[in-house]
Amino acid sequence: MTQDEFVDIFGHAYEHSPWAARNAWHEQLENPADIISAMRRSVENADGGQIDKLICAHPDLAGKLALSGTLTQSSTCEQMGAGLDQCSVDELAKFEQYNAAYKAKFGFPFIVAVKGLSRADILAQFEKRLKSTLAAERKTALENIHKIARLRIESWFDDKA
Repeated sequence: MTQDEFVDIFGHAYEHSPWAARNAWHEQLENPADIISAMRRSVENADGGQIDKLICAHPDLAGKLALSGTLTQSSTCEQMGAGLDQCSVDELAKFEQYNAAYKAKFGFPFIVAVKGLSRADILAQFEKRLKSTLAAERKTALENIHKIARLRIESWFDDKA
């Protein structure tokens, strides 16, 4: 597969950051594990500014973009899978409150790989992580970003099977 084909297929794995796929590409990438590993290395080798942009490219959970229907297709499916499209008025208010508090404290959106989590699980993580430090949250955000990318890449292969 060419680099352009690779970026077309996997450029969405890291939210609004096709550079991760472009920098990871080489002709021997064929299986999910190798692609996931190469993409992770691409991000880990990026400069701090690129990583900051990657972190900030993630949408708020159950936020304005979700409510307006302007999330990426991947984010829409992931948030719907966690039931975030079915929040009660009280839950939406709680998500809005936590999203604002988290951004105010850390300067970037709350990021969690939502697959397999319920709305209650996510709200509990918000409460726990709001007590964390900036360094710990930056690390947690990046680990969740890598998990989201892994799940997206695996899903592409699952769809092809």
